[in-house]
Amino acid sequence: MNTAVVVAGGKGTRMNSNINKVFLNIKGKAVLARTLDVFFASDYIDEIVLVIGEGDEKLCRERVLNHISINKPFKMITGGKERQDSVYNGISNVSKDADIILIHDGARPFITEDIIIKSIKEAKNCGAVVVGMPVKDTIKIVDKEGFIANTPDRSCLWLTQTPQTFASHVIVQAYELSQVNGIKATDDAMLVEAMGLNVKMIEGSYDNIKITTPEDIALAELILESGRIKNV
Repeated sequence: MNTAVVVAGGKGTRMNSNINKVFLNIKGKAVLARTLDVFFASDYIDEIVLVIGEGDEKLCRERVLNHISINKPFKMITGGKERQDSVYNGISNVSKDADIILIHDGARPFITEDIIIKSIKEAKNCGAVVVGMPVKDTIKIVDKEGFIANTPDRSCLWLTQTPQTFASHVIVQAYELSQVNGIKATDDAMLVEAMGLNVKMIEGSYDNIKITTPEDIALAELILESGRIKNV
């Protein structure tokens, strides 16, 4: 059984919006609705757990759930203070029969069936998989005074995306240990890495953008207009 945990509990701070960015529209359809549509349409996803911010339940129903086809087991739960807390709430609510758990940002509406399939297959093989893309630009590491301290080899650098996909026992243990040991991480894979386990990086898509700023809405519209994304 494969479960998708879709995390959508953020705020609209960098979007300069008074509502969560996932409820904003891209060409007449909410960001989160586009994201969920892909998972509900996928033959490889058996269950979906949606994690939203406290107080967003009514808005989520009005702008998202009333406009999509909910055709498989589904839960909507409330997240925590930080993303890590929200994911923990999410994975704590998946079915006990779940073998694979995909954790995906609700603000990434251009996830594809191909990426979902590749993620699940690789997670079954190695237990922990992250989707990403090689960086295009040279990256500089700077010190506190703003001077360049190091220039890492670009060929080894990837931009991390979601989904991040795991054997269920791996990610559950990683989150439980993080709670006990007070480990903080900016993504799920870091908690698995902290256990000393290997995490495989696989190629996603440069179109798999995260909607964060107003410029991202404009870019998302261009991506849709290109015809490369079919979840319209």
